[in-house]
Amino acid sequence: MDKIKFISIEQLLEMMENKEQFKLVEVLSPESYKEGHIPSAINLPFDKVKELAPKHLKKTDTIVVYCANYHCQASTKATKTLLEMGYTKAVDFKAGKQGWENVGLELEK
Repeated sequence: MDKIKFISIEQLLEMMENKEQFKLVEVLSPESYKEGHIPSAINLPFDKVKELAPKHLKKTDTIVVYCANYHCQASTKATKTLLEMGYTKAVDFKAGKQGWENVGLELEK
């Protein structure tokens, strides 16, 4: 299995600014997603990643996975699951929603 790679807020913003093609995936509950998510993110709840990933993601996609914050393990576990499923370009944005908001960026509702 590939090693898990973590990306920083700067790397995520750089990808967005350069209009790179990638899928941003929040792995928190649908309720949490509705309360606010990083713009352009889709919601694949952690417990449904195996079931939903094939419907929403291609194996060739660059996938950035996030959850609530550095303490939340859902994004790391989901990234590991995606790598095991053959999604070779899945990375973990460990700072998550809290990190996004901490630098003054807005969540989308």
